[in-house]
Amino acid sequence: MKLISYQLNGTDSYGAVTGDRADRVVDLRQLFGERAADLKALIAADLLAEAATAVGQASATLALSELQLLPVIPNPGKIVCVGLNYGEHVRETGREITEQPTLFLRVAESQLAHGEDIVLPPESTRLDYEGEIAVVIGRGGRRIAEADAWEHIAGYACYNDGSLRDWQTATPQWTAGKNFWRTGGFGPWMVTRDEIADGRVMTLVTRLNGQEMQRTTTDKLIHGIPRQIAHISAFTPLAAGDVIVTGTPGGVGAKRNPPVWMKPGDIVEIEVDAIGVLRNGIRAE
Repeated sequence: MKLISYQLNGTDSYGAVTGDRADRVVDLRQLFGERAADLKALIAADLLAEAATAVGQASATLALSELQLLPVIPNPGKIVCVGLNYGEHVRETGREITEQPTLFLRVAESQLAHGEDIVLPPESTRLDYEGEIAVVIGRGGRRIAEADAWEHIAGYACYNDGSLRDWQTATPQWTAGKNFWRTGGFGPWMVTRDEIADGRVMTLVTRLNGQEMQRTTTDKLIHGIPRQIAHISAFTPLAAGDVIVTGTPGGVGAKRNPPVWMKPGDIVEIEVDAIGVLRNGIRAE
């Protein structure tokens, strides 16, 4: 399934994208009611299989183009991002590969949905793209073994870890540059784990105004997805709806000569072959 969160008549809801052109939506909140008020609750209640059956029997009464999308999981308990996780990106930053994953956190307010504009704040002119794959946790746990990690995944989405580089590099801590309001694109939907084979090699591409800026495959991850889940769950319990953003490849704007910064009017796309295309414009705040 392709699952989305959105607003309908001023009310938050969620549903499944269907149709040959992925342009129709089954409203799952209407079907599940109090049993699952949002997508995170549906995942936490282990209702994905039941939802798939319901979608197969229901009418897709909504048009995707008429909905106001929200970030795939609007209310994650945790957003854990993995930095420096492709060799090319490590090299272009002049750093060294570390034995343990490099981690930082994002807050929910820093996210925005597919089709919305990333906001360039007046405090910075160095807005950069980072194409990534997001993993949505399905079954929580603490000290999850790598061998069991796939069983804890609900699905996958595209992610743009939009970064204000001057704020990120002003100190050794990256928090400010990674958490400006509405800079992290998350969408266009979550593709459930049953649609993507465990360990499948996925291709990730970032385009800015139609020009390819990044390209990689997930077999080049330094710390693979099971390793990330095991490492993160060693120090904090993972819960349904938590998000792990798995790392960006080389080709970021900050390391180009001359640097490439996103500006108002630009269009940035993150495409993952097994998922779809996350598209966002850029506007000044």
